[in-house]
Amino acid sequence: MDSAPATTRAEPTFRDATDDDVPVLVRLVESAYRGDASRAGWTTEADILQGRRTDADGVREVLATPSGRVLVVEQEGVPVACCQLEHRGKAAYFGMFAVTPQLQGAGLGKVIIAEAERTAREDWGVGEMHMTVISVRHELIAWYERRGYRRTGELTPFPYGDERFGVPQRDDLAFELLVKEL
Repeated sequence: MDSAPATTRAEPTFRDATDDDVPVLVRLVESAYRGDASRAGWTTEADILQGRRTDADGVREVLATPSGRVLVVEQEGVPVACCQLEHRGKAAYFGMFAVTPQLQGAGLGKVIIAEAERTAREDWGVGEMHMTVISVRHELIAWYERRGYRRTGELTPFPYGDERFGVPQRDDLAFELLVKEL
């Protein structure tokens, strides 16, 4: 039985982000969610939001949060993904999750979210992970549900008029809280 060897990617490594990572993190988050480049992956928000998703000041603000951290995910020394974790009492918040569009759909996201959950549980002893997702992102919410997250129905209005969050292309946007028991 002749078969070609399977192509494998290097296992991802995780490290805490530093201020030196800010430009890379901004590019990574923008590439995963906004503009035509984001359409190479499935997490794009380009049809519902234009403008920026984040900027250097926003990333620095997340990095400076005393109760949080940003994980940089690398393959062969190259940053390919990131996520934010923040300790909030009995829960952790999961945000700023981005995987470079060319690697989306290959299983890396599952690995990252599992590592984020493990980290929050072991480092902070929390019993839940919380996140917010734009409520019209049905495919993304379904992906999180397959990972054990549940919709709460708790909605927070989208900050219309605040271009730090993008320029909405529709008038029905809100953030929904998703929760998973760890």
